[in-house]
Amino acid sequence: MYYIISEKLLECTKEEMIESKKQYVALLSSEAWEKEKNTFKMGIDFEPKTTNIHVTKAEENFDSITGTFFIPNRKNVQSEEIKFAFALDEKGIVFIDDTLESRKIVRRIKKRKKWRLPSLERFIYDFLNEIIKDDFRMMEKYEQELDEMEDEIIYDDELISQKVNDIRVDIRDLKKHYEQLLDLGEVFEENENRFFREENLRYFRMFINRVERLRDLSNSIRDYTIQLRDVYKTHLDIKQNHIMTLLTMVTTVFTPLMLVVGWYGMNFKYMPELEYRMSYPLVFASCIAISLLVLWFFRRKKWL
Repeated sequence: MYYIISEKLLECTKEEMIESKKQYVALLSSEAWEKEKNTFKMGIDFEPKTTNIHVTKAEENFDSITGTFFIPNRKNVQSEEIKFAFALDEKGIVFIDDTLESRKIVRRIKKRKKWRLPSLERFIYDFLNEIIKDDFRMMEKYEQELDEMEDEIIYDDELISQKVNDIRVDIRDLKKHYEQLLDLGEVFEENENRFFREENLRYFRMFINRVERLRDLSNSIRDYTIQLRDVYKTHLDIKQNHIMTLLTMVTTVFTPLMLVVGWYGMNFKYMPELEYRMSYPLVFASCIAISLLVLWFFRRKKWL
């Protein structure tokens, strides 16, 4: 698929794209790129990688810029990432994509955008913004979830701990993604090959500023997850201390009783109280009195 950059993206054939003096956007599969890459006459030193993509990056060639996109799925950050490559020069940009994800983004731009001053720089800006357009809302959702977890952590600590860990992993991957987008934007803004008009470099600066805010927000949320993990550990420690306190109290209450049991469990012949009629009631009452005395002592010391 080929588009000419005008007030709105106009679909065209390859021949119309070549004949037109306007800048273009091309969407090709990796197979089509191998067949037609010479048509675009780009001076490519670093062939764009179309398989085993693991990073978002841009590399400057002698007369072009090539690179890859590695985009976390915003619906489920831990699922399969969106991956495709690109190549550009002053004449236009080619997306090399077997997944059709880049085509979806371009179609959204075609549907929503109309430019008073159309340019390749403005198209790239809108394309990059489409990648992150809902991220501030997503970050707010993460913050809201963490706020709710902080209140609920005392009721279901195991479940909350797992949710916090999931968010922490998502934020880690998104933070890495934002840092890679910053590197990409800086390569475009540097404009070493003078592909872009100086007055349009502001688009890349605007994008960089947005991504920097997202990165800072991701750092803040990551710190929040660490704080919640500390709250969880503190709550767990308090819970364990409460259990240990309870066990200590039970042990302390029954220790004197065990002494009594051990004392009268001795098989000595001369223990006169064993012959008394009131021995059992007296020992029983003494055990009750000892237990109540220990509980009163705990209560007075506010240990209970």
